[in-house]
Amino acid sequence: MPRQVDYEDRRRRIAEAVCTLIARSGMEAVSLRDVAAQANVSMGAVQRCFRTKQDMLLFALEHISQHVSERANQRIAATSTPQAASTLLSHTLAELALLDEESRTQAHVWLAFITHAPASEKLAAVLHDTYAKLHGLIAWLIRYGQDTQEILQHLDPDREAHTLLALADGLTVHVLAGHQSPATALATLQRHIDHLLENASDRG
Repeated sequence: MPRQVDYEDRRRRIAEAVCTLIARSGMEAVSLRDVAAQANVSMGAVQRCFRTKQDMLLFALEHISQHVSERANQRIAATSTPQAASTLLSHTLAELALLDEESRTQAHVWLAFITHAPASEKLAAVLHDTYAKLHGLIAWLIRYGQDTQEILQHLDPDREAHTLLALADGLTVHVLAGHQSPATALATLQRHIDHLLENASDRG
C-alpha cells in the first residue's frame, strides 16, 4: 500500500513539474529530461509513471482540470451560512477565470493546453469534460438564484452559463495579455452578473 501511495504522489509531482515548465517556457519545453529535473526524480522514474509524453501531458491536464474544478466547488462548500446567488456566482467565476496572482501559472498552463487541444483528441476530450462540469456548476448556481428569486426567472440557465463561462475564459486571456488588469476583469464579470439580477424581485 505505501508503494502505491508513493507512486501516485510521484505522478502528481511530475504533473506539477510539467505545469511549471509549460508556464515558464511553453509546451515545447516539456522534455523527459527537463521534467525529471524539475520533479527531482530520475528519467527512469518518469518513464515508469508514464509510457509516453502524451500520457504525461494528459495526466497533467487532468491534474490541473481537477484542481480548477475543486477550487470552484470548495468556494461553495466552504460557505458556512447561506450566501446570495450573486455572491456565489461572483466568487465561483473569479476562481474559474484564474485572475489572482496565485493562479497566474495555472492560467498560462490552461491556455497552453487549449492551444494544443485541436491536435490531440485525448486532450480535447479532457477539456470538453472539464468545461461540461464547470458549465453544469454555473447553471446550477443560476437556477439556485432563480429559486431564491434573486435572478430573473425568464433567463435560460444553460444559455447564461455558456455566456458566463466564455466570458471568464476570455478575461483570462485579456489579463495574461495585459489588456485588462485583474481588477477590471473582476468588474467586467460583476457587471454581467448584475445584469442577471436586474429587477428580479420586481418581476419574480
